[in-house]
Amino acid sequence: MGKRCNRNRNRSKKRAIYCPVHGCYLNSVSQKYPLFADKAGQLQQRGVNRRSAMMLVNTKTAVSLAGEWLEAFWCDECQETKWYHVRKVEERGYIVSVAPRELWQQVDGVAYPGGNPSVGEFTLRSSRGVGSMRDFTADAI
Repeated sequence: MGKRCNRNRNRSKKRAIYCPVHGCYLNSVSQKYPLFADKAGQLQQRGVNRRSAMMLVNTKTAVSLAGEWLEAFWCDECQETKWYHVRKVEERGYIVSVAPRELWQQVDGVAYPGGNPSVGEFTLRSSRGVGSMRDFTADAI
């Protein structure tokens, strides 16, 4: 019999993303939702000079923020799922923080899980496909 190939055994299987509260490994329970900047100030907060930030926002509708996204994770210690703002640093490092509400406006393809307080219950149920025919009957009115 031949020698076993160990070439692929050095690869890490998990991303090193840990709970900022407990330090335990976080299990991903969603896809990554990339962040975009649509205001010059958002780019300036990330180190882009004012002039370049203004030019980018004026020439493009939205600028993709490389290495930043929102993702939901399950923490075994917290026993709950939370949405985190993840920033990749270096090759295998990550900075993780609970996603603030304002970041949800910079994500494409996902709604803020806390809901919009200005949206009525009927509209919210309808958008999720949870509404029923009862919503449209005469006795519901």
